[in-house]
Amino acid sequence: METTYLLKLGELTLKGENRRNFENVLKRNLLTLLQGTGAKAETAQGRFYVHCPEEAQDAVEDALNHLLGIAGWAKTRVAEKTESAVLRACAEEGKLLFQQGIRTFKIEARRTDKRFPLDSYGIMSKGGEAVLEAVSGLAVDVHTPQGLIEVEIREKAYIYAGAKKGLRGLPVGTAGRGMLLLSGGIDSPVAGYLMASRGMHIDAVYFHAYPYTSEEARQKVIALADILGRYTLGIRLYTVSFTEIQRTIKASAPEPWLTVLLRMAMMECAELLARYREAKCLITGESLSQVASQTVENIACTESRVTLPVLRPLIGTDKEQIIRLAESLGTYKISILPYQDCCTLFSPVHPILRGDLAEAGQLYQGLELSGLIEKALRERVMEKRSFPQALQARRFS
Repeated sequence: METTYLLKLGELTLKGENRRNFENVLKRNLLTLLQGTGAKAETAQGRFYVHCPEEAQDAVEDALNHLLGIAGWAKTRVAEKTESAVLRACAEEGKLLFQQGIRTFKIEARRTDKRFPLDSYGIMSKGGEAVLEAVSGLAVDVHTPQGLIEVEIREKAYIYAGAKKGLRGLPVGTAGRGMLLLSGGIDSPVAGYLMASRGMHIDAVYFHAYPYTSEEARQKVIALADILGRYTLGIRLYTVSFTEIQRTIKASAPEPWLTVLLRMAMMECAELLARYREAKCLITGESLSQVASQTVENIACTESRVTLPVLRPLIGTDKEQIIRLAESLGTYKISILPYQDCCTLFSPVHPILRGDLAEAGQLYQGLELSGLIEKALRERVMEKRSFPQALQARRFS
């Protein structure tokens, strides 16, 4: 038996002449996530539809829950475009609502096919009557219903209840590529997700400083990349050893400047890697004044080593907002595991708060890190995390 899902587009409907391009990318991403499920996808009149075998429902719903670019989705009944068939379907949806413990409902209807004998108001009125006749325990509540039955009369009749919210945003792959500086903390995975939700492909670089940072710390970052990759159609995670660079900074730089100078080195290294990957920007999890290295002055210092744009989607958010986003993504519990990254271990007791840009440049130049950065990049390790099977076959064979 076949199951049908209806997908609602959100922001894509505002794209005017470019809408078709965005929809094509969305469909490509959807088919990539659905590969191996036996599901098929089609588009019609501003909606996407997925048809799958009944046994593939769990896999399809998991894919829809991770698909950026849709406003919502619903498992739907497909009925003949006759009044009797639509009213029967409304009654069946009402029975399901009652079985779920719902006691009040309303019906909403959209009729794009004006040949259907009932207008939208008529569908809602007669559909409500059909539900009340079929289920004596339900009552209509048009203001605050516990359940909503939706009817769409398009090329076919679609009737569904319990629609799920989508992730919204834009399809991954419509906004170029960015290089995410991924640590084991709370902020950077959220920053990467937010840029993916604006259509950006994400690569990630993690700076490891063994033995000062443990293998557990690296595994924590891998776990975060795996979660992030479920939303981004996979992610390339580059691990770059920064041990020698960190030792050099620790031995030669004034202690208050340690973190700022280290971040300057990370930004320079990340930009070189980004250019290798043809990424158009860097992405960080910085939030203004959250820590000493994230004051306006220190951000200016760390950014001074790069010419690519640096995107900071969390710059105006507070920690509670970021934590809520991390919890919704599933990264928070991993991020708070007690394995410290290299920045934390080498943090000065009294860090500089408002670094002077000229002084930062002089101190950094005196460290002569270019050779060490080039060596670290040559020895980088790349891992492909959470790539769907279809992308693995297409991109890496």
